[in-house]
Amino acid sequence: MALQIIINLTIAVLWMFLFEAYNFSTFFIGYLFGIFLLLILERFIPDRFYLFRVWAIIKLIGLFLKELILANIDVVKWAYKPKLDMKPGIIAIPIDLKTNWEITILANLITLTPGTLSVSVSLDYNFIYIHAMDVPDIDETVTQIKDSFEKAIMEVTR
Repeated sequence: MALQIIINLTIAVLWMFLFEAYNFSTFFIGYLFGIFLLLILERFIPDRFYLFRVWAIIKLIGLFLKELILANIDVVKWAYKPKLDMKPGIIAIPIDLKTNWEITILANLITLTPGTLSVSVSLDYNFIYIHAMDVPDIDETVTQIKDSFEKAIMEVTR
């Protein structure tokens, strides 16, 4: 990915030198031309095209912001309920993430979302234990985390 970014920036700078116009618009046109060239030559580049990963990062941030807003609304609802009828619990979620970096991102995203907290990761890195304020259905909570955060993290890192 870093090699592709360097190649794209080099193409943009060379574009500016070719047209002898050293301004942002010429650089930007050269950058777009570099993206076009990298897309055409994608099969010769060993890694996936870097803008796909950038798009996956943007989607992960958007997913986190959506979950953050929805979780905040739920916590506010629980705070103003006259009778608390929530079912807190600790859940063991099986994870398919392998590297420490991926597991750390998942644990941090879970902890930063209000109402949930990452408690621990198993010694064999196959489970992450989380505490949730309300767990009406364990299977639904597990599939929600696996289908949202874990899937988005795998799109970014793999």
